[in-house]
Amino acid sequence: MHQAASLQFERVMDEFVLWHAVPEEERSPAPAWWWGPAMAVFDAHEPMRQPWCCELGLGDGSSFAEGAHVLLRLFVEQTSLPWPDDFPRKAETREEDVRELHPQPSDDSAFQP
Repeated sequence: MHQAASLQFERVMDEFVLWHAVPEEERSPAPAWWWGPAMAVFDAHEPMRQPWCCELGLGDGSSFAEGAHVLLRLFVEQTSLPWPDDFPRKAETREEDVRELHPQPSDDSAFQP
């Protein structure tokens, strides 16, 4: 397995532990930035560290691929993604704090006639 994929998966697992420690009703949806690292190890059959196996609810010696499947299953029925500052716990939002995405002006200067 490529070292970069291993490091990214390690980062995801550190975040997963923090996220999983939050009570489920207060927990934010799983963050989209976990998707890429999970896909990077989707076919990696090397065994994961024992604490990661335990945290993901897998048996000792489970592979990175099995861990990736657990992470990706978090997205199956998920209908929203958290804002980065709403992770790992849902942020308390008031009506006046609702964020809106505004269209950004396009830069068509690169396509002069």
